[in-house]
Amino acid sequence: MHVLILGGTTEARALAGLLHGKVRVTSSLAGRVASPRLPAGEVRIGGFGGVDGLVAWVREHGVDAVIDATHPFAERISFNAARAAATAHVPLLALRRPGWVPVDGDRWVPVPSLDAAAGALDGLGDRVFLTTGRLGLATFAACPQWFLVRSVDAPDAPMPARTEILLDRGPFTLDGERELLARHRIDVLVTKDSGGAATAPKLTAAREAGIPVVVVRRPPVPEGVPVAATPEEAAAWVLRG
Repeated sequence: MHVLILGGTTEARALAGLLHGKVRVTSSLAGRVASPRLPAGEVRIGGFGGVDGLVAWVREHGVDAVIDATHPFAERISFNAARAAATAHVPLLALRRPGWVPVDGDRWVPVPSLDAAAGALDGLGDRVFLTTGRLGLATFAACPQWFLVRSVDAPDAPMPARTEILLDRGPFTLDGERELLARHRIDVLVTKDSGGAATAPKLTAAREAGIPVVVVRRPPVPEGVPVAATPEEAAAWVLRG
């Protein structure tokens, strides 16, 4: 059995580790991070060239099942995976970590998109901790606030006129996030609802500091695609097949 895992997420790597040695596993990474953490098994890096390219790859390499374990906000890749799996007549499962849930004391401002997040900043604060990734930075380019932008790789222009770049990779600690918010005098946090524990401490630190959090809601999984919440659930789905 040959399983294609799409995505370089923590869950994708964990799933590859669970399946390695039991079935043939190929993990496909988008190549957006310069030095990705490689999973167990075979690895390919780069896009497929859209739906047709993915269908051709699946057929050429005898793929029996596809796991969409991409980032919860990789909407286009998930859409392509759903169409390609249907065209190639192979089963598809989406592996999605659960989203974050607000608790007492949180000051969340839910928004549907990065554009809406940029528009929500007026009146919330003047010193923004932006943790939405380097690819969406242009959305905030016209904002007058000061931004601390944290990303794995250096972002490209355009970006806000007043920006400080912090290159770092999770997991992050609560003490570290507390210190970062205090040192940079952050008064508003912007994040995507990525879920997971690796970057969640910033939410706790913001709650403790009374800082509002603009949370970009994640897009839905394509209609009709079953979802697993953990690598263990996804591995069991594969091995049952």
